[in-house]
Amino acid sequence: MEPGNDTQRLESLLLGLAEDPELQPLLFGLFLSMYLVTVLGNLLIILAVISDSHLHTPMYFFLSNLSFVDICFTSTTNPKMLVNIQTQSKAITYAGCITQIHFFVLFVGLDDFLLAVMAYDRYVAICLPLHYMVIMNHRLCGLLVLVSWFVSFLHALLQSLMMLRLSFCTDLEIPHFFCELNQVVHRACSDTFLNDLVIYIMDVFLGGVPLTGILYSYCKIVSPIRAISSAQGRYKAFSTCASHLSVVSLFYGTSLGVYLSSAVAQNSHSIATASVMYTVVTPMLNPFIYSLRNKDIKSALRRLYERER
Repeated sequence: MEPGNDTQRLESLLLGLAEDPELQPLLFGLFLSMYLVTVLGNLLIILAVISDSHLHTPMYFFLSNLSFVDICFTSTTNPKMLVNIQTQSKAITYAGCITQIHFFVLFVGLDDFLLAVMAYDRYVAICLPLHYMVIMNHRLCGLLVLVSWFVSFLHALLQSLMMLRLSFCTDLEIPHFFCELNQVVHRACSDTFLNDLVIYIMDVFLGGVPLTGILYSYCKIVSPIRAISSAQGRYKAFSTCASHLSVVSLFYGTSLGVYLSSAVAQNSHSIATASVMYTVVTPMLNPFIYSLRNKDIKSALRRLYERER
């Protein structure tokens, strides 16, 4: 039989985080709780922004989009993992695996771009305050989000199509809790050089360009903040960036940690455990970071709660 003739009928086995049956109920309860907190927290951010006219500004428009993407991002991997733990099954179909890769790549890219767009918004707000509403108009804000979706979708489509060209000779055993792109590619029995090249180039471009934009924006922000004479004024200016900086540090810090662990660690299960940080923990913490450090969000949530009583 030629390799890959039955690729469409192959199954993948997601080996998950732990194979000990005694740990499965604990993992199910933990990840279900984290998933529900993530969805509820990000939904509250979205509802607060939509319902409160005080938050109808570019910064909170981008924040609500980030919250929506985080819900979709964590929903790409968590529900399937929870189903597999509950049913004590490790199976995912070939089509399901490709679909999971597509949406995972899509939403990771969107996170990158939206964080860069939010950094640009802070740059304009602090460095060009008199022109802020003119520059960050509704048309530009919508265009920035639309372009982020378009580029991320093209990237995800490219990676999915590149996956379809590969042949798999046997059922795949993936030492992960979701179909991670590199793990699946490296289990193909056909040549993966072109796939590896595309993955590397797109990682450098789609990871490096947004990060460079973020770093450039904050380099430009530092000088105007330092020029403010009063300490209170400097604190107020910096506080508008603190939440975003925290989210950026968390997202890129955990992503870099996973990348380095995959390059160094021989144990694939340790890589899967490290991946939990940016696929599960980071989307869960983002609403807390923005709500706890932001008076506007806290006030909007309080008003939303009082209206619903």
